[in-house]
Amino acid sequence: MTVDGRAVRGERTRTMVLDTAVALATEAGLDGLSLGQLAERLGVSKSGLFAHWRSKEELQLATVERARELMLDEVIRPALRAPRGVRRLWALHEHRLAYYGKGTLPGACFFANAEFEYNVHPGPVRDRLAESLAEWLLLVRRLATEAVAAGELAAHTDVGLLAYEFEALGLAAAMQSRLMPTEPSYRYARQAVLDRLRALCPEPDLLPEG
Repeated sequence: MTVDGRAVRGERTRTMVLDTAVALATEAGLDGLSLGQLAERLGVSKSGLFAHWRSKEELQLATVERARELMLDEVIRPALRAPRGVRRLWALHEHRLAYYGKGTLPGACFFANAEFEYNVHPGPVRDRLAESLAEWLLLVRRLATEAVAAGELAAHTDVGLLAYEFEALGLAAAMQSRLMPTEPSYRYARQAVLDRLRALCPEPDLLPEG
């Protein structure tokens, strides 16, 4: 099969632009994201970007999708390589904090920033952000449910509450790490979830001590 070199280059360019858009959205806001702003940041012509996105909303939705892909690559797939059960659940939290802590995104978490920005603005962008949040919480609940089924979390574990706590601590770490960089936000978020899981785990030795 012959590979279309132009198509490959076009996809690489599209990915590079969207990576820049994700980072820029954590810095300047998703609502403020525009083709002109991206063109200026990348040093390219605005007209060239119109080949990929014909409107601001198309660009915003594509940016949300790219942010989801990055979470999949940086957080979810690595976590799913851990053994099924409490260790996989813990790996999800650790990889999330590690991704935020890398400094790739100026605002640490694309979704935290975008959700705060769009929570009172109805429309397709808000709807897609809500779907993404629901998918993330469902994943955490599913991994917690698997850990309960494996006997690695107590049978009485409220998996919905646990997912809420994961999300709250992850968001707090992302936000505080940028506002108060001298505070040990990531260490607190890591320790709080670890303590919670060890308290619920009949075999706490499956998890790090701290």
